[in-house]
Amino acid sequence: MERMNERECEDKREREDENAAGDAGLDTLVRGTNVPQGTVVLAATPIGNTADASARLIALLERADIVAAEDTRRLYALANRLGVHVNGRVVAYHDHNERDKSDGLLDQVETGATVLVVSDAGMPTINDPGLAIVRRAIERGLPVTCAPGPSAVLDALCLSGLPTDRFCYEGFLPRKHSERVQYLRTLRSERRTIVFYETLHRIDDAMADLLDVFGPNRKMALCRELTKDFEQIRRGTIAQIRQSVIDEPPRGEMVLVVAGASEEEADAAAPTSLSIEDLAVLSIDRAREDNLRIKDAISQVVAEHPLADGSLANRKQVYNTVLAMKE
Repeated sequence: MERMNERECEDKREREDENAAGDAGLDTLVRGTNVPQGTVVLAATPIGNTADASARLIALLERADIVAAEDTRRLYALANRLGVHVNGRVVAYHDHNERDKSDGLLDQVETGATVLVVSDAGMPTINDPGLAIVRRAIERGLPVTCAPGPSAVLDALCLSGLPTDRFCYEGFLPRKHSERVQYLRTLRSERRTIVFYETLHRIDDAMADLLDVFGPNRKMALCRELTKDFEQIRRGTIAQIRQSVIDEPPRGEMVLVVAGASEEEADAAAPTSLSIEDLAVLSIDRAREDNLRIKDAISQVVAEHPLADGSLANRKQVYNTVLAMKE
């Protein structure tokens, strides 16, 4: 027993030495990191696991003249977890004020300041603030660079098991059911792997609409808690993932990765827009065959035949054309 205790002590010392060496190595990387002056720097922050923070991010947090943060409280919480002291001036920079604040920040860049832009998680501009200052910096001829790092989009794509050679990122799905369905219809013939963001409160409705638009057999993955201890990747068909959402509702924000259309699916979904006159003729036939009011028939026909962009024809125009045909 005494030997075992000695061995445990030796193992503990070795682990402590390794950790100390790792910390020393990180400190060396941080000290050796160049922080460019007179530049806007977009820096990726951890999306869940603090250990994913890069030496470059740490150096920028410590030495940037101004830190423009989506949420200043979260910024300081991250800095505390990293053991970093933010020495520069911290300003709130979010969706509601980024256009107004960008030029003021860029005025400081012109004087030689380093302006660091960070979002709550991941890379600024990817569904987060940052685009306004990038555009204005380009217009004003001021330098912009990135300190890359964690990305929920790329993590989910890599873990999905779906093709990664060609993909498209579509951000958050629309909130309203009708707009979401219309939007998804425009993607039915998309051959690339498709990546969406979705929230806890809308995932059930979103999965129902994915099932309705893409059908039950398309492959997909639902990814949540990425990089965290409880990371979860659900893989299967849309029907299987939809059922899993019903049986075991996921928590938190998640990333949905959906396989692109097969050649057959793409051909079947290829837009074949009908004219207003065509829709009017179909509506008249539907009303006669199914004994419907003409307005109800028009509603059905218009819903069944979206335009090339996924939107629906104007029912009033179809109705007026029907009246003209009956005269």
